[in-house]
Amino acid sequence: MKKRTLALITALVLLVALAAGCAPNQTGTAPEKTKVHVAALNGPTGMGLAKLMDDQEKGATKNDYSFTLSGAPDDIVAKITSGEVDIAAVPTNLAASLYNKTNGNVRLIAVNTLGVLYIVENGETVRSLADLRGKTVYATGQGATPEYALDEILAKSGIDPDKDVTVEYKSEHSELAALVTSGRVKLALLPEPFVTNVTLKNKDVRVALDLTEAWSAAAGDDKSELVMGVMIARTDFVEQNAKALNDFLTEYKASTEYVNANVQEAAALIEEYEILPSAAVAEKAIPNCNIVFAGGRDMKDQVEPFLNVLYGANPKSVGGKLPDDAFYYIP
Repeated sequence: MKKRTLALITALVLLVALAAGCAPNQTGTAPEKTKVHVAALNGPTGMGLAKLMDDQEKGATKNDYSFTLSGAPDDIVAKITSGEVDIAAVPTNLAASLYNKTNGNVRLIAVNTLGVLYIVENGETVRSLADLRGKTVYATGQGATPEYALDEILAKSGIDPDKDVTVEYKSEHSELAALVTSGRVKLALLPEPFVTNVTLKNKDVRVALDLTEAWSAAAGDDKSELVMGVMIARTDFVEQNAKALNDFLTEYKASTEYVNANVQEAAALIEEYEILPSAAVAEKAIPNCNIVFAGGRDMKDQVEPFLNVLYGANPKSVGGKLPDDAFYYIP
C-alpha cells in the first residue's frame, strides 16, 4: 500500500510540474518588445506612419513605438543628435548633411517621400517653365531641397535662376499658403498638403507645374527621382538593434502601403493622430504626396544620384561632401 501511495504521489507531482510548464506564463517572461522612439514632420513624411501609429495603439506591433511629430526639421535634428529619438523622417539633403556633420552618427534606412513640390498660380499665365521668365515666385525651403531642386530644374531648362526669375522666400509653409489663399501672392512654390489646402479654400488657385515631372524632364531621364524625404536612424541604434530595425522597416513599409491603398481610412487616421488637422485635406492630398517605401539597394539607387545633383549645384546642400557607402543601411 505504501508503494502504491508513493507512486501516486510521484505521479501527481509530475502532473503538477507538467501543468505548470504548459500553463500560460503568468509572470511575463515573453520576449520584451524593443522600445523605439520615432520622430517625423507633420505632412507627407508623417502621413506614411499613420497605420503604424494605429497598430501601436492597438498593441499589434513587434516593437514598442513612441512617436513625436514636429513642424520643423531643426526640432527633429536636435532630438536625433541628442539620442532622444532613434529613427527620424527628414529631408533628403538634411540626412546627408547630418551624416557629414556628426561623423557618421546617422544612417540612411529608407526613402519615404518622392516629389511633393508644385508651382501654384492664381491665374492662367504659367503653363510651362519658360513662362516663369520675368516673374516673381514665392517659395519656402531656402537652403533646403526645394531651393536646390528649383534652381537645378530652371538651370537645366535654360533659365538662369539668378537673373531670369525672382524667387522670394518665406520661412513657413503655412505663412505662404495663407498669402496664396488670400490672393496676396499670385505665384508660389508649395509642397503638399499645403497645395491641396490652398486649392480647396480658393477655387481660383490651380496647380500650374508639377516639379516632379519637371525634374525628370530636366534630367532627361525618367528614372531620375526627386527624392524629398527619407528615414534615418542613429548609428548606435542600427548596430545594437538589428532585429528591431528590420521589424520597423517591415512594419513601416506595410503602413505606407496601407495609406496609399486605403485613402479614406488613412485620412481619418492622419487627422486622428494630428499629422494633419483635416481628414478632408489628407484624403485629397494623399494621391499627390508620393508616399513610398524604398529600402536597401533600391534606396541607394534613388538617393545617390539625387545627392550627386544637389552636390553639383551647391556642396553645402549636403554638408560639404557626398556621403560614403557607410551612409546607406543595406541589410
